[in-house]
Amino acid sequence: MTANAKRVEQSETAELHGASKELNLEHPASSLVEVDFGAESHIGSVRRDNQDHYLVIRADRSLQSVLSNLPAGALPSSVEETAYGMVVADGLGGMPEGGLASSMALRKLVDLVAKTPDWVMRMNRRKAVTVKRRVVQRFQQIDKALREHGARDPRLAGMGTTLTATVSLGADLFVGHIGDSRAYLLRGDTLHQLTRDDTLAEAMIEAGVAREEDEKVKGMRRVLTAALGSTANPSDPDVQHLNLHNGDQLMLCTDGLTESVDNETIGSILRGAKSAEVACRALIDAALRAGGDDNITVVLARYNFPPQTTP
Repeated sequence: MTANAKRVEQSETAELHGASKELNLEHPASSLVEVDFGAESHIGSVRRDNQDHYLVIRADRSLQSVLSNLPAGALPSSVEETAYGMVVADGLGGMPEGGLASSMALRKLVDLVAKTPDWVMRMNRRKAVTVKRRVVQRFQQIDKALREHGARDPRLAGMGTTLTATVSLGADLFVGHIGDSRAYLLRGDTLHQLTRDDTLAEAMIEAGVAREEDEKVKGMRRVLTAALGSTANPSDPDVQHLNLHNGDQLMLCTDGLTESVDNETIGSILRGAKSAEVACRALIDAALRAGGDDNITVVLARYNFPPQTTP
């Protein structure tokens, strides 16, 4: 090889390697995020069965270079993208087969995600709109499936469930919600409630006809104004697009926790626990000590962003 040809090859190699970095092929941010998960569910002190269900899933997309005549370093040996999902569903108490409804909701959601032909694994403004639209559509499809199942069997008419679901892709977080299960974000020392309860109590407070501490409000906290598959008219979920920061803790829970444990105690437990698993157990224990008459479910994710991916 002549000296000139060697210089051309070296220049081409450097250019290809630079293009690889520019395209962000080597280390996609989503694949570098470390997440500590924990989850616990308890029947509670009174109920005969547990109508809560939860799910934590991981979705990966990967590409590996097997053979190529491109210069060494022009392509990474592998490229990976990772997304995480968390879901809690609380079958409606007093309705036929609430546990079946919450179970079906999670199974239908997984089926819908698995059948999506074009997973969005890298985010921009346009793709964020697509993800939010898909969240709404999937909630609608779950609602339709539950209603159709109830229509086929009169014994199951009115079966319904709450559903709170999150998906994170790197620092992008999407939250979909209907009912009175909740999503919280602990950032630093501050606990933020991300979701609004779809209850008569919340509607009365927002309308200004009642206050949080009123006795009449307490009796309306378990009266849902929206859910999936229930006898009420179909309602679309609330969907949010947020950004995660290093050290954030994302918690989903059913009302069995929040009816028994106040936000100050929840925040204290999350800040003090050594791991997500320990925090979930401690939250369940706190609810049981306070009476815990309903099913109690907690799912927690703790996010660690390496320095190069910190938002």
